Amino acid sequence: MAVPRTLPTDESRALLDLTRDLTAREIAPRAAPDEADGRFPREVFATLGAAGLLSLPYPEEYGGGAQPYEVYLQVLEELAAAWLAVGLGVSVHTLACHPLATFGTPEQRAAHLPAMLGGELLGAYCLSEPHSGSDAAALSTKAAADADGYTLTGTKAWITHGGVADFYTVLARTSPEGAHGISAFLVDAHTPGLAAAAPEHKMGMRSSPTAQIHLDGARIPAERRIGAEGQGFSIALAALDCGRLGIAACATGVAQAALDVAADYAQDRTQFGGPIADKQGIRFMLADMATAIEAGRALYLAAARLRDAGLPFGRQAAMAKLFCTDTAMRVTVDAVQILGGYGYTTDFPAERYMREAKCLQIVEGTNQIQRMVIARDLLRKG
Repeated sequence: MAVPRTLPTDESRALLDLTRDLTAREIAPRAAPDEADGRFPREVFATLGAAGLLSLPYPEEYGGGAQPYEVYLQVLEELAAAWLAVGLGVSVHTLACHPLATFGTPEQRAAHLPAMLGGELLGAYCLSEPHSGSDAAALSTKAAADADGYTLTGTKAWITHGGVADFYTVLARTSPEGAHGISAFLVDAHTPGLAAAAPEHKMGMRSSPTAQIHLDGARIPAERRIGAEGQGFSIALAALDCGRLGIAACATGVAQAALDVAADYAQDRTQFGGPIADKQGIRFMLADMATAIEAGRALYLAAARLRDAGLPFGRQAAMAKLFCTDTAMRVTVDAVQILGGYGYTTDFPAERYMREAKCLQIVEGTNQIQRMVIARDLLRKG
């Protein structure tokens, strides 16, 4: 069901109409079969890039759409409702572009952003490591400097688009000084010494490859460093605040899709002489599902408006990610329950939505980490 939106301009309303048309024609029909077969839809991202949907929150001078985050996130929600691998993929690509777009020099942006935003290139974001996930400041991948550039050595883990990305935004250690010794780099996928491991075997999101990235003496020029040496951790945190809003929007899309399936089924399924939608127990479940989804949507949009206004939004981004992904988990479980035995089969997408929702409680910082972020900001002194 197309959810009515309050959008700021005619252009933004046209963008959402374009997104809905593309998802209906190019994305939704492929979701179930490609998920079942684990096929990565690389050409879909090229289509989205050609339509201007990979570049929405970035400046026009570099090929971006110059749209507020409030609009970008609603587009992301529509994509995720049709196929989470695509919605999450766009969010990850936007995350991978963020450090260069925000902290790069004008020369770096002019050299790299147009291809990154136009769909020619697909990005991945390399922060986590096998022994450094939630404790991101403990990362150990090293970037050793010399007169000509840097040599990167280490392993990154849980990388969405690992092995299929064209570029990787890599956080690596340039000094042993904890969080202050981390720097950010833009690494081409064809760099000698960079290799992807076999994709992880996952419960859901099977058409979105997740893999380790091995850096074994990968040489990159100095102009591929983003920001100053030692600035990488603050760059990473700024990117993650934006990325968490992307995950919140994706979670809302998955939850909305699950609600739509459950509501349609409840009206069609007859038991005890009438549709199960006439039963109070089912009606109350649907009402609670819809209310939670609307609350989550309002929360992520409120955080987006703070970001668009140039105001602090980190706490609200963590709240949105926490609430929307927990909501997606509850809503998808209830959708499976409303469908009964059919909900547990692949004949309906409810079971896929439930598996996808679990992933969203983990990525971009687990929901336990979000609670730590919220409490730390809430209790900060001074």
